Amino acid sequence: MKTVLFNKIALIGIGLIGSSIARDIKALGLANEVIISSRSRETLRRAEQLKLGHTYVTSATEAVVDADLTIVSVPVGASETIAKQISETLKPGSIVTDVGSTKASVISQMLPHIPADVHFIPGHPLAGTEKSGPDAGFEGLFKGRWCILTPVEGTDPDALSKLKVFWWALGSKVDEMDPEHHDKVLAIVSHLPHIIAYNIVGTADDLETVTESEVIKYSASGFRDFTRLAASDPTMWRDVCLHNKDAILEMLARFSEDLAYLQRAIRWGEGDKLFELFTRTRAIRHSIIEAGQDVNVPDFGRHAFDPKAPKA
Repeated sequence: MKTVLFNKIALIGIGLIGSSIARDIKALGLANEVIISSRSRETLRRAEQLKLGHTYVTSATEAVVDADLTIVSVPVGASETIAKQISETLKPGSIVTDVGSTKASVISQMLPHIPADVHFIPGHPLAGTEKSGPDAGFEGLFKGRWCILTPVEGTDPDALSKLKVFWWALGSKVDEMDPEHHDKVLAIVSHLPHIIAYNIVGTADDLETVTESEVIKYSASGFRDFTRLAASDPTMWRDVCLHNKDAILEMLARFSEDLAYLQRAIRWGEGDKLFELFTRTRAIRHSIIEAGQDVNVPDFGRHAFDPKAPKA
């Protein structure tokens, strides 16, 4: 049975996350009307071809008129621009949320421009792939995944509950977190791995003694999966680095220290230290599987979670 949670939902940005939300809203019947906004006319035309919503506009200001829920799905560096555009046409009593990977920055950019009679509840669904654009989305992306909400001071409990129900309907597990703590956690579990992946793939590309054809031809599973991370949207990850730089720099410093320890162990043939490290880190992988955040199949379980992924 389909349950309408909001009469009108405005989606600002229609990339991987926005288009996946749109598909779930349509499949689950969570809204009577979905209006989609993108500054790119080409992206908007594609969203209309895919029938992701009911109305399509290039103006975010126009999109949020009479919307009961507005979801901002843009690179975090554009958050303030969007907040300024929609501030005067937001419906009193409506909810505004986002899906950005950094929260303290998004709050500082958006909160000053959100009217006092509108409920601003920042959020971050921990789901996605390396692909982007409206074609990249698919139904069920958020099933079994966490969505972290970082409510600001004075958040209305009823509005918070209603947003939680929305994410639960999409299949997400919902948690609340302080914005600064969120940014530190995501720096180690998401931001640092992507930065390392970009760096490793860049190092391979720079090697003078190994040709590009050899890097591609002999890509083992480890390097291949690093390239998957390094294929993520450059704009998004540029903004993540710039808007969560303190937490990322702290985690990079910790990583550099641990890497130096590993270098010394290899240089001096300290097999016991290497074995202890590899045993300890292997247990983390098992814990992730036990927590239901992945499955124990080849390619890190990607085929199990992304129905659009090619079959092995």
